[in-house]
Amino acid sequence: MSRVLGIDVGGTSIKARLVDPDDTVVAEWREPTPTGDADAAQTVALIAELVDRARAFGPVAAVGLAIPGIVDETTGTSVHAVNLGWHGLPVRDLVAAAVGLPLAFGQDVRVGALAESTTGAAAGARGTVAFVPVGTGLAAAIVVDGVPLVAGGWAGETGQVVIAHGAHSGRRVEEIASAGAIARRLGVPDARSAAALVRGGDPVASVVWQEAVDHLADSLVWIAAVAAPATIVVGGGLAEAGPLLFDPLNAAVDARIGLMRRPAIVRASHGEAAAVIGATYLARTALS
Repeated sequence: MSRVLGIDVGGTSIKARLVDPDDTVVAEWREPTPTGDADAAQTVALIAELVDRARAFGPVAAVGLAIPGIVDETTGTSVHAVNLGWHGLPVRDLVAAAVGLPLAFGQDVRVGALAESTTGAAAGARGTVAFVPVGTGLAAAIVVDGVPLVAGGWAGETGQVVIAHGAHSGRRVEEIASAGAIARRLGVPDARSAAALVRGGDPVASVVWQEAVDHLADSLVWIAAVAAPATIVVGGGLAEAGPLLFDPLNAAVDARIGLMRRPAIVRASHGEAAAVIGATYLARTALS
C-alpha cells in the first residue's frame, strides 16, 4: 500500500498530512484558508499545491479530503459552508479534476469521528458515540456501531440552531459556543488566548467562557436525549483548555440531564488533528 495524503479544510486553516502505509507521518503542512473564496477556486488551487508538495516526497496513491459545513457525500457537494461562503458547490469534482488522483471526500466532523472511533478516545466503542469538535464552528457527528449518521448531510448541525431566549436570542449556537466565537467576542487571536484570560481572572473573559459552556452543555444534553450515546467525545481547539472547559461543562450537563442516561464526556485523543488524521484513513478507502 502506498502513501496517502489527508487534507482538512477548516474555517481558519487547511491542514495536510502525508503518511506511510503504517500511518507514520512523512510530512505535514498548515496554511491559512483563503478568504472571499465563494467559488472555492483559491482553495482548490491551494489543495493542488499541497498535493504537489506531497509528491515531492514520492508517489501519492490517493487523497482524502474533509470539508466543513453541511456536506452531501453522495453527490460530492458542499451544500452550505457558512464560514467559507460556499453554497451548492461540487467541491469533490473540482478538487478531483485539479489533483488527478483517487479522491475520497467527506464532512470534517464525520471524518474526525472516524479518527476518534478508529484510534482515538472512542476506539473500539460499540453502540452510539457522539463526536463534538468545538473549533471555528460547532457541530456533531453521531456514530452508531462505527457508521456515521449522514441524513443527506444534515445530521449533527447543532451549531446552526438559533438561540430562542436570553441575552443571545436570534444568534446561532456556534456564534456563542465555538472556540472561534469566544476568541472573536474577546478580541483575541484564538481560544488558547481566551483561556489564558480566564485563568488570569479576567471578568469579561470569564463571563464569555461560561456563556459558551452553558450553550455547549445545552447542545450535548439534546444529543444525549435524542441519540443516547454512552460517550460524547469533545474535541477541537476548545478541548485543548482541559479542565478549564471540562469541569464546568460536566457541571452544566449534570444540572440539565435530568432522568436521562448520563453520557461520559471525554476529551478527544487526536485534538485538532482529528479531521486530518481521519482524512488519511478516508484516503485509503479510495484505493479499495
